[in-house]
Amino acid sequence: MDHGKEVIDSMVERRKCSFCGNEIEPGTGKIFVKKDGTVLFFCKNKCQKNLLDLRRIPRRVRWSKHYLKK
Repeated sequence: MDHGKEVIDSMVERRKCSFCGNEIEPGTGKIFVKKDGTVLFFCKNKCQKNLLDLRRIPRRVRWSKHYLKK
């Protein structure tokens, strides 16, 4: 029976890590917003430090999904 109530789909949006490319589980990870408004998502502190502090390129880090194989 429908009494005028709408069913709201509570599908949680899946996000990908900006560094390694892994999927981030809902309720975990970090969101970082740069001064220019760019939003970065990180699955763990290791990814955040590699991108922001150490300024590493994901294509050159072997354990990331963005790694280019030669």
